[in-house]
Amino acid sequence: MMLVGAGTCRAQGVGIETPESPISQEMKKYPGLTGEFGKLLQRVIAELKYPEGRKESRLLPVLPETTMSYAAFSNYGETSRQILKIFREELRESEPLRKWWGSGEMATSGPKIEACLERFSQFEEYVGDEMTFSGAFAGKEPKFLIVAEIRKPGLKAFLEQWTAELGEKGKPAGRVVDAQGLAGMKESGTVQDLVFVVRSDYLVAGDNVTALREFTAQLDKKNGKFASTAFGQRVAKAYEGGATILAAADLQKILSTTMPTFQPSQTSLNESGFGDMKYAVWEHRGAAGAEVSKAELSFTGPRHGIASWLGKQRPLNSLDFVSPKAILAVTLGLKDPAKIYDEAKEMAAAVHADTFAAVPTLEQALNINLRDDVLGELGGELTLEVDTLPPAMPVWRAILKVNDAAHLQKTLSTLFIAMNIAVKRDEAEGAATYSFRAPNGMPISYAMVDGYLIVGSRSEAVAESVRGHKSGESLAKSKTFLASLPPGRTTEASGMFYEDPGAVAALQFGRLMPGLASAWTGEAQGKQAATIWAYGDESAIREESASGPFDVGGVLVVAAIAIPNLVKSKMAANEATAVGSLRTVVTAQIAYFTENPLRGFAPNLATLGPNPDGSMKETPQHANLIDGTLGGAKCTANEWCVKSGYRFQITASCKQRKCSEFVVVATPVSSSTGTRSFCVTSDGVIRFKAGEPMLEMITAAACKRWAALQ
Repeated sequence: MMLVGAGTCRAQGVGIETPESPISQEMKKYPGLTGEFGKLLQRVIAELKYPEGRKESRLLPVLPETTMSYAAFSNYGETSRQILKIFREELRESEPLRKWWGSGEMATSGPKIEACLERFSQFEEYVGDEMTFSGAFAGKEPKFLIVAEIRKPGLKAFLEQWTAELGEKGKPAGRVVDAQGLAGMKESGTVQDLVFVVRSDYLVAGDNVTALREFTAQLDKKNGKFASTAFGQRVAKAYEGGATILAAADLQKILSTTMPTFQPSQTSLNESGFGDMKYAVWEHRGAAGAEVSKAELSFTGPRHGIASWLGKQRPLNSLDFVSPKAILAVTLGLKDPAKIYDEAKEMAAAVHADTFAAVPTLEQALNINLRDDVLGELGGELTLEVDTLPPAMPVWRAILKVNDAAHLQKTLSTLFIAMNIAVKRDEAEGAATYSFRAPNGMPISYAMVDGYLIVGSRSEAVAESVRGHKSGESLAKSKTFLASLPPGRTTEASGMFYEDPGAVAALQFGRLMPGLASAWTGEAQGKQAATIWAYGDESAIREESASGPFDVGGVLVVAAIAIPNLVKSKMAANEATAVGSLRTVVTAQIAYFTENPLRGFAPNLATLGPNPDGSMKETPQHANLIDGTLGGAKCTANEWCVKSGYRFQITASCKQRKCSEFVVVATPVSSSTGTRSFCVTSDGVIRFKAGEPMLEMITAAACKRWAALQ
């Protein structure tokens, strides 16, 4: 938390990502800091204690009957205090840590991080053992409620002070009222600020005043009905094992409320099988060292369509070919691949009749039948394995169950001949190994052993897989892997995801803090196994994990944090590509002007682009100076061309067929692909303007009024 907070504070101050991460720069400034971070993290892992699980909820019965989504968390105030205690003890004993924490930007942001943790732990002292988040819909608009029991007085004054501290420019981060204050609020419906209602018995928060009033009135009458609904009873059942964190959603209600009335969309969802989803429930039980997480996606009837492609549980024997040195591995036990192909064709035809139209032509050219000769010879079990990742040379394997090895080998030989691919045959570990280069130049090797096709990044990788299978030294036989199984489970499942936490952590920390990667994770690599297991039942898909927070719920939490940052990174990449494309267009305009002095600049992107007939001939109408994506034949005047999340267009100032000035504009396709528009004129200066995507072109004079890009 300290590291994330430090990086976030600095990132907010700088605003632009630098090639070398801020934390990595800090490591170089303070000798010995790397080792101190490793020591701190080891203490947190070893000493941190978590709340006990709850076998029932005192808040569940008071929630509204309309609740469609639910989440409940234990009180983590004591855990927060433990983190602070450990950190402050290390801070007193470590001179490098003290210097870093008290210097530069950390001298300002560090105390804020500590204060935030301190305030959070103080807040948890006022509330009960659990806090719930519930969601519903007011018409088409979502509304949510946060509810917690109050265990001691003084919460209102505390929240007033805390929201004031968190606010900006003198405006609190939320409004804190009591029951009388809520009744006197003039607004109704959704408001911008979070409203905290502090009663004598409960803390209630939300952003919809009407919903808050209705709920507090329900509390007074003690007539909450959520616990008596079918969804409420399913949530209550999830507590029975002692949940510390619990999340659930009534997918049937949510779909019926939010699903668009557009008939094709409804039809596609129903045909996929996911239109029959009922509940999604995730629960986390136990404390550190004895944690189990379970998830369930249930359906109203037997699974069908895409929802049925994950098969019933079975022995996942392909794991016997996975190396114990694997960093990541995923296994899927699918139903008959040929049947999946048939269903995919049927569903695709309902949307686009010509989706598979090219398949017969391709099959004829390759002299194979895709369904019968390829998919029909596969057993539906697939494992993908990664042993190393960049910057090292990637080592990977794919292991597939095969029904008829001889038939599949014949099909592969037919493919190689049709594609004119040279194949080299060798013997390795008593198995025939075939090696070739794919059309893109990638080396690939494969062998068929004991009913499985092993494909690898090179022949050595295939040989290692075969050797591990025959000697019994595969990942599936290792003690660390078997120890990661959920209680009472074997390797019979419908799917599995494996990760070596030490190796993955080393990769992640290596990008931010190269020294810390070896200090903290070096000795841990290969000594732990974190796994998620999936089980396909007739009307449900279940998940279990005994690997602490490493499970579906943990992945979703990480995704919730990571996705916004990935989106921002993608936006930044789109913007950088757009700027590069503008520079390319300017260079092309100069070249066009030089080659066609009587015409001047090109009037549109199509004129700078390639010839529509596919020839490399350069003409004044199609100069072939930019690629077809940016300068396609349709990119004429008043038409936009799209590339990497941005739309491009040229307008030119022309007299008597000679263009003396131009302006090129690049604007995001949508607000999710970029936040800035760019333009450039014949002066070659790229300028920008932040805001919503543009709908209309601007003049060269207007472009020159934008801010120049530094």
